Amino acid sequence: MDKTSKIYIAGHTGLVGSAIWKVFESNGYTNLTGKEFNELDLRNQTDVSKFFCEEQPEYVIVAAAKVGGIFANNTYRAEFIYDNLMIESNIINEAYKNNVKKLIFLGSTCIYPRDTKQPILEEALLTGPLEYTNESYAIAKIAGMKLCDSYNIQYDTNFISLMPTNIYGPGDSFNLETSHVLPALFRKIYLGFCLENNNYDAIKKDFYSRPIEGISGNSSLQEIDSILTKYGIIKRQSYYNEDNKSDVNVEIWGTGKPMREFLWSEDLADAILFVMENIDFDDITYGIEEIRNSHLNIGTGTDLSIRDLSYLIKEILGFQGGFIFNKSKPDGTYRKTISVERIHKLGWHHKINLDEGIKLLYEWYLKY
Repeated sequence: MDKTSKIYIAGHTGLVGSAIWKVFESNGYTNLTGKEFNELDLRNQTDVSKFFCEEQPEYVIVAAAKVGGIFANNTYRAEFIYDNLMIESNIINEAYKNNVKKLIFLGSTCIYPRDTKQPILEEALLTGPLEYTNESYAIAKIAGMKLCDSYNIQYDTNFISLMPTNIYGPGDSFNLETSHVLPALFRKIYLGFCLENNNYDAIKKDFYSRPIEGISGNSSLQEIDSILTKYGIIKRQSYYNEDNKSDVNVEIWGTGKPMREFLWSEDLADAILFVMENIDFDDITYGIEEIRNSHLNIGTGTDLSIRDLSYLIKEILGFQGGFIFNKSKPDGTYRKTISVERIHKLGWHHKINLDEGIKLLYEWYLKY
């Protein structure tokens, strides 16, 4: 791959896509291309076909997807399966038709069975039932992986699937209704920190940047307090215990016991660059008669509980309040830590540990 090779990054403005763009650009790649949703609807087969015919990318990275947390996945099940099936099918098929040299498809560790052995090996795929709350999204991602394998086997393409763990970093969605666990926790604890210090200027600034249900920095304090309470950021007068050194509590969905693994977005982008430059599909499947589970897990190989994650964010932000774990809300999959042995053997390792990553995220969040 030359530094001037034309590389199409689908979803280039999102959390992962923007990190990919940044890492590739910083490594000297000068011919990157991407289209925003209002320019190209990847669910539309005709539009995607026209784009590939006109642009003729040599390399493609599929970072575009409809994503969200437990609530969004479980509520908008039809959109999560339909949109993702259409996006990946259109791009992968057009990559084949237009002789793309290499394509990288990004999945998710939710593809693995709910109760599989930990850490999760690539071979665990399709060995048991999926977690119900994100089943639609997982099935769509599995279909994308199998689509890549099928084109490789039948047409000798060079399409590689990567399964990243939970990703966080600059440009993440902090929408408290639909975001993933780490950005949602981060924002709730940050707003709790502001509330316990009566720093309504900081809260208004936050709401200007990221309105919640139409409530912005222009809204009244009463409206802001009401929406904070709705999302479990609660000020209780005269409340104190050993864990709560202020009168603010933050509600967290579930028991806090589920374990999660997190990867800094630019580490994922670095892994994608490594695979794009160094690994071909044949390197992964050489000597295998029946090609299955050719994907590569991308992560850190370490995890922590949601409870411990909450306290880590609390310490980094300086929040003095307490947590209320709402056990009536779903936990999701209890644990899904992946094995990264295969990608380690190929030569890639992550660089940013979680505590360092949250500090970097905090610096970014305050700027934007």
